[in-house]
Amino acid sequence: MARMRVSAAAAAALFVAVVVASPLLASSQQPAMAPAAAAAPTNNSRLEKAYVALQALKRAITDDPKNLTHSWCGPEVCGYFGVYCAAAPDDPCARTVAGVDLNHGDLAGTLPEELGLLTDLAVFHLNSNRFCGSLPDSLRNLHRLHEIDVSNNHLSGSFPSQLLCLPDLKYVDLRFNNLCGEVPAAIFEKKIDALFINNNNFDFKLTESFSNSTASVIVLANLPKLGGCLPSSIGDMAETLNELVLLNSGISSCIPPEIGKLDKLTVLDLSFNDFAGALPETIGHMRALEQLNVAHNGLAGEIPDSICALPHLKNFTYSHNFFCGEPHRCLEVPHVDDRQNCIAGRPDQRSGEECIAFLHRPPVHCDAHGCIAPLSPPPPPPPVHYAPPPPVY
Repeated sequence: MARMRVSAAAAAALFVAVVVASPLLASSQQPAMAPAAAAAPTNNSRLEKAYVALQALKRAITDDPKNLTHSWCGPEVCGYFGVYCAAAPDDPCARTVAGVDLNHGDLAGTLPEELGLLTDLAVFHLNSNRFCGSLPDSLRNLHRLHEIDVSNNHLSGSFPSQLLCLPDLKYVDLRFNNLCGEVPAAIFEKKIDALFINNNNFDFKLTESFSNSTASVIVLANLPKLGGCLPSSIGDMAETLNELVLLNSGISSCIPPEIGKLDKLTVLDLSFNDFAGALPETIGHMRALEQLNVAHNGLAGEIPDSICALPHLKNFTYSHNFFCGEPHRCLEVPHVDDRQNCIAGRPDQRSGEECIAFLHRPPVHCDAHGCIAPLSPPPPPPPVHYAPPPPVY
């Protein structure tokens, strides 16, 4: 999944090349240098607003151990470290701030409302810092924002719904923070390419709207309050979805056979949940699949031979379930883990008592939405009719 990330310089360069057709920006590995073009006129309102925004951010930073903002002095914001300028999309003669990249800066502080003045910002990267508080509501003004990465910070509050207002947003990375509450279903309606919200405290359930997403990568891992069911409409994501990671997300569900329609999927991780029932044979139709992990669930039955015959499968992990059989072909997958199942003749399996006890559980039934259907209560006993006593004379 790391291949989805790009540096601010690369993303800003893409913004420049595709949106405004200007020269590439400087590499993110070096401090941003003043542009080769003539210095921006003092009446450039975009850079004046950027100066106000960046100075407000500098004041809100309470600890800068790497001295990244040492160069943030004076109005020439295009010379600030981590700030990238380009020609404005609606005025090629005016320069504007197109990217801010302060990744891995170990910066502490908060994010001020003045950041909303960076209305031409395409890339906003602040991962691996110590920013706290919530994302400012003024981010809804960043209508050209393409990427936001504020992962691995100490941010709190609810899901930043202001991101839903941004028409060009394609990459959203909020992972490893302390965000909580509902995740709006509308985030799955946006035409984004990557969504990372794992390792937060969100409390919501997967619904049918999940399958409306056009993202190529979705990571909802380590969200123990997620819950819900994997919808049977998941096959509707076949045109775009490449990686789906739902590990340790409290999902109690069957794996719908429609998942086999995801023929572009390369990574599927459903481990550490409460999936039950059989492993659908239709997974054998997912010809691009390379990594499949369904470990630590309540799956049972036989491993379908068609899954182990997938041409690109490199890693197949189905340990800590209750499978009772596997084709020999599965043992030829480069990396396979079948421990702690009920497979006769294989090492490190569950005890016979565990397997027999599992077999005596009521069978799992799934409804049309992929959810585990509750067991029907036993029928009431038939009414007892008592004969009246004989008459007494």
